[in-house]
Amino acid sequence: MNIQVMPEHKLSSVAPLKMYNVEKKDVELILVKDQNGVQYTSSSILATPASCTRIRTSGSAEQDDRETWGKKLDFLLSVIGFAVDLANVWRFPYLCYKNGGGAFLIPYLLFLFIAGMPLFYMELALGQYNREGAATVWKICPVFKGVGYTVIIIALYVGFYYNVIIAWSIYYLFSSFTSELPWQHCNNTWNSPLCKDPKHFNSSTSLGNTPYAKYKRTPAAEFYTREVLRLHESHGIHDLKEPRWELSLCLGLVVFILYFSLWKGVKSSGKVVYITATMPYVVLLVLLVRGVTLPGAMNGIRAYLHIDLNKLNDPQVWIEAATQIFYSLGAGFGVLIAFASYNKFNNNCYRDAILTSTINCITSFFSGFAIFSVLGYMAHEHGVSIKEVATEGAGLVFIIYPEAISTLPGSTFFAIFFFIMLLTLGIDSSMGGMEAVITGLTDDFKILRRNRKLFTFVTAFGTFLVALLCITKGGIYIFTLLDTYAAGTSILFGVLVEAIGVSWFYGVDRFSEDIERMMGFKPGLYWRLCWKFVSPVFLLVVVLASIVTTSELKYEDYVFPRWSVWMGWGIALSSMLFVPFYAIYKFLSLPGTFKQRIAYCITPEHEHHLVEEGNVRQFKLKHWLAI
Repeated sequence: MNIQVMPEHKLSSVAPLKMYNVEKKDVELILVKDQNGVQYTSSSILATPASCTRIRTSGSAEQDDRETWGKKLDFLLSVIGFAVDLANVWRFPYLCYKNGGGAFLIPYLLFLFIAGMPLFYMELALGQYNREGAATVWKICPVFKGVGYTVIIIALYVGFYYNVIIAWSIYYLFSSFTSELPWQHCNNTWNSPLCKDPKHFNSSTSLGNTPYAKYKRTPAAEFYTREVLRLHESHGIHDLKEPRWELSLCLGLVVFILYFSLWKGVKSSGKVVYITATMPYVVLLVLLVRGVTLPGAMNGIRAYLHIDLNKLNDPQVWIEAATQIFYSLGAGFGVLIAFASYNKFNNNCYRDAILTSTINCITSFFSGFAIFSVLGYMAHEHGVSIKEVATEGAGLVFIIYPEAISTLPGSTFFAIFFFIMLLTLGIDSSMGGMEAVITGLTDDFKILRRNRKLFTFVTAFGTFLVALLCITKGGIYIFTLLDTYAAGTSILFGVLVEAIGVSWFYGVDRFSEDIERMMGFKPGLYWRLCWKFVSPVFLLVVVLASIVTTSELKYEDYVFPRWSVWMGWGIALSSMLFVPFYAIYKFLSLPGTFKQRIAYCITPEHEHHLVEEGNVRQFKLKHWLAI
């Protein structure tokens, strides 16, 4: 007969055969079919002693029926699409230029190898072995389940404001379908009397002490601040006014795309990424080819790659390199765990981690050529230095770069291409964050799994309602608040606790054995040392640095009131407090003495019977010293 059996790791963790006096040769298992993550086998039981009756030959229906990626490429593109986001284009090139050019690659690559890549690998392996989302994966150490909720909440918070960037991109995209781009001149209804045509700027034009990149009276700057944001109609975070209906429609379109990309799980999202994950590379290549043909382009590229080793004496450079590599790879948002949980059990996640994290970093470096070739052109046109036009963030992709595009022949074509790139960069990253929320909660609450389509709609619509605050006429202040606090110190704290939970409490040696069961080989000593010592220390230093370097919250010249800063820290704490609160709840809800409760909290759920026997691995020195 055909029966479903648990994967090897499930069977061995529940009841090793030798515990029940059954030799391995007594059970003959013939693999008949492996489809959609469900293994069907034909079993010939040669000996069935009574002592064998405790062996479980089938797992839960939910676990066995878990869907898997249609193709391996679906998974790889989804991970690449999530990791490669807007920050690769609008932040890394400027950081590299500002912090010593090529010299910045030294700390950046160092932190990639000692922390970024090990954490990336750890999350992929953790999700793939346990086949669970960010919360229920902590059956390996129940007291840490709160950190699963922490990263789920953070992923949800990020969706509140990240979707707004995509909505801005769509608005720019629609505005680009004209023969003359609307940010080319000062003759529009939204322009102020102080607007100045950039064609009249040159090296002798006085901008005071304001760099050209920060000057707010160009047509491109006024299109962003006065037409898209309507910032001049608000007096601060206390004065939000109503949402803009045009941006509301764009935001609704974003949510519509996200819902129909995710409603059927990885079977649908795995197909969408064939477009969203590959399109940015096509556009970057087109923009680079066009950029390097522009006058002044090589000056921009030389400034981007200029090596200044003296910058490495500045601790801030190292902090920014550490922060950038961490956020760039996207560990800690629960996305990598969620995506890997839909892999087949024996998938080589080690190779996937190396490949996808490398592609992400190469993309960041490559995008700098496309960006700085155009910035070099801008500096040449206005007769100023590169540092006058170099900037990061929204100012780069919504003001400086669009302005440069508007001066080129065929500007409409290049503008459409550029904003399609921003749209696709944002969509697949947003899909990853929402999938982390959906997978994490549906794995924990089976009623949500049975109603996935409805829950996906509720999640998407909920992010839409909150995001409306960010597209009001003072919405940029809400956006800045969320961007600063929702996934700042809190996500660093979450990953720190996650790394400690896996490497110390669960045990890096046991984690390595899990990986060996999946792929047939143990991680090398390098990876085990990084997981147990280097990565936690790295994260602790970055957490402390993020707190120490905190300054007053500002958006350009606007200083946020103190009450809004406290509100921001409240948002950060609202996710972080799940860690201690759940630990306290778990401890109080368990039976037994104080020592037994501690043991239950830190012992994997499938080994709770050992607690009753007094055989607790974590109470032995050998566990804490193992590598």
